Amino acid sequence: MTAHGFTLFDTSIGRCGIAWGGRGVAFVQLPEARDSETRARVLQRFPGAREAPPPPDVQRALDGIVALLRGEASDLSAVALDMERVPPFHRRVYEVARTIPPGATLTYGDIAGRLGARGSARAVGQALGRNPFPIVVPCHRVLAAGGRVGGFSGNGGVTTKLRLLAIEGAHATGARKTDDSGGDSGDGGALGFDPDAAVAHVRASDAALARLIDAVGPFRMRLDRTSSLFVALAEAIVYQQLTGKAAATIFARVRALFPRAHEGPTPEQILRAPDEKLRAAGLSRAKLLALRDLARRAADGELPTLAEARRMEDEELIERLTQVRGVGRWTVEMLLMFRLGRPDVLPVDDYGIRKGFAIALGQGDLPARKDLEAHGARWSPYRTVASWYLWRAAETARSG
Repeated sequence: MTAHGFTLFDTSIGRCGIAWGGRGVAFVQLPEARDSETRARVLQRFPGAREAPPPPDVQRALDGIVALLRGEASDLSAVALDMERVPPFHRRVYEVARTIPPGATLTYGDIAGRLGARGSARAVGQALGRNPFPIVVPCHRVLAAGGRVGGFSGNGGVTTKLRLLAIEGAHATGARKTDDSGGDSGDGGALGFDPDAAVAHVRASDAALARLIDAVGPFRMRLDRTSSLFVALAEAIVYQQLTGKAAATIFARVRALFPRAHEGPTPEQILRAPDEKLRAAGLSRAKLLALRDLARRAADGELPTLAEARRMEDEELIERLTQVRGVGRWTVEMLLMFRLGRPDVLPVDDYGIRKGFAIALGQGDLPARKDLEAHGARWSPYRTVASWYLWRAAETARSG
């Protein structure tokens, strides 16, 4: 198997690499810590490959990968792969793995059974561990027995595998996922409002925001899926005051302590786990106490289910959830926006919102809370959209 060319490309999980040959895609490299390392990985496998613009069929595959990692519906099953030097058994394993749709999983034993080779689950795992086409051949959708995450050969290991499963809202053995009330939790990442109408309203209500919208471009906010309100709040607690990468690593370690780790821990699992086990995963003393309080309240029925939360008014949910240790108004506002898709949330205490507002309006100083609230009233009932654009303004200023 040879590769004529390769390129690096941006995705929601970082810069990936893709190499191609005469028969199709020859290799996909998940992001390393730096572009130079990702590039070196590709060249290590294909020393003669040249960095170049991809041909049209590879560009379509690349675009499909980007869309999938953004949480969009994207079918990669028709992407042509160069399997010239892939062993026959590995090829059969990859063919079965490619039939697993986003949002579903199989176990290594399931794949062995579909191949008519029961008892060869270990060999299936070894084949997937050597998968040269991650994402296109979705080895992250294959779990160990009992729904355990198992290994993952990509950079970041189990943390990366859990992140990919979370993006897709994956669950065990292909069954339809339900939320903590028994209702369907998968809404495809759809917002609870019409984004085009919302952007048009914000644009018409404020000339400064209209200029910002023109500068930033289309509204691309997506919902983060969750199996339960408990898991969403547990993750939010872990992420507080940490970089996204550090928090993702710690939360992945916490999840990996329990069966069906990709779905997140249950209140009962958190309550039963010894302190030293949770602390060893990286939790601070304060976050451990907050998770214990959250788990106790959930187990006692004090926490609303995801379905109940969807029916509650914003302020009602804020008042209810801020009773939990370590959960403040900002945490619930993030949940309202990015988990429940509420249209009219303005986190006035968020630094990025205040910074973006100052930039958008050409002010040198950050606005006072009351001033931001007063000005933001004109964006209602779509203050979530205005908030998203203000964050983009702050991010552009940081990277500029």
